[in-house]
Amino acid sequence: MSAIPACPVCSMENTYPDGENYVCADCGHEFPQVAAATEEDSRIVRDSNGTVLQDGDAVVLIKDLKVKGSSITLKQGSKVKSIRLVGDGDHEVDCKLDEGKFMLKACFLKKV
Repeated sequence: MSAIPACPVCSMENTYPDGENYVCADCGHEFPQVAAATEEDSRIVRDSNGTVLQDGDAVVLIKDLKVKGSSITLKQGSKVKSIRLVGDGDHEVDCKLDEGKFMLKACFLKKV
């Protein structure tokens, strides 16, 4: 079994090292040999004002948000005491409000 990984684009195992990259002989895709820093480690989440958010921060909603599939509306000014940063899809913040648990985009939040 070869230590050279398969191509991430075409999944063919016909890859070879070339300098600092691996090259796929089938599709021509080049990808780095050194694993880049994971997206989660290098990801910086900022609120609507550009302030960096961290786990456990308190935030406030800056506008009313309608919840899909429900008649609930999260009101502007609602305070969330302890947030958790997640990397699931396009929502960065996991939080709990009086209405329930929600995943929110950081662009609708302001750090307190």
